[in-house]
Amino acid sequence: MQNQIRTILQQHGKLGTDATSLAEDADLYQAGMTSHASVNVMLALEGAFDVEFPDRMLKRSVFESIRNIHAALSELTGGR
Repeated sequence: MQNQIRTILQQHGKLGTDATSLAEDADLYQAGMTSHASVNVMLALEGAFDVEFPDRMLKRSVFESIRNIHAALSELTGGR
């Protein structure tokens, strides 16, 4: 799952650095992701993992790090 997250971040996150080299807890916004890019990341994640982020997860902290995105997706997919 983490590799897929990193690939999506690389493609849609508009990061100033390579997503594959970021630490799990690195702040993606400090790495260059804008709020607009985070929406594109969210949409790509929903498509890739066949999930929909509920309103309660539509906040900056959920998309702030690879670790947080992974935790949210694990909750939504039941760990599949």
